[in-house]
Amino acid sequence: MNGSHRRAGTLLGTVGTALAVAGPVMVLRGRGGRKEIRAELAGQKITFPERGLPAELAAHAGRQVETGPEAHAYAEFIKGNLARATGGRAYAEITAELHAAGGDDEKLAELRHTAFMGQSLRASLMSAYQAWHLTTLVMGLGTVLTGLGVSLVATAQVLAQCPPDRS
Repeated sequence: MNGSHRRAGTLLGTVGTALAVAGPVMVLRGRGGRKEIRAELAGQKITFPERGLPAELAAHAGRQVETGPEAHAYAEFIKGNLARATGGRAYAEITAELHAAGGDDEKLAELRHTAFMGQSLRASLMSAYQAWHLTTLVMGLGTVLTGLGVSLVATAQVLAQCPPDRS
């Protein structure tokens, strides 16, 4: 093996080893993140109602929210309820109406509170959903890096076994 093959083999082996070590760490961290998301959602004790769900959410009836996709589904449930309660208006729009009315309209003040609570709950659930996707990405990348690392180490070993070039 000439010097360039030796250096390439050493570099491939070093990078491969680093990736083969980093990959499983990423997978474990992703799984840990998932476990944390599940625990936090379960601790909130959010359960879909048994009846009254839109057709696209009917499969969730009576189930507790424990995963990112379930958090997303419940956020959509809140979105529909909130739209009905506020006439499709956002918190900021209702606040503007309240201020335009002099700030003394109790009905608008209550509606603003409802909009705030609903949008806050929905944002929290959407954050759990996004975090769930990040854990998927981290675990997927960890798996790819592990495979790449193992491949690079194997390539380095093959290079190390090549007979020296006799040019």
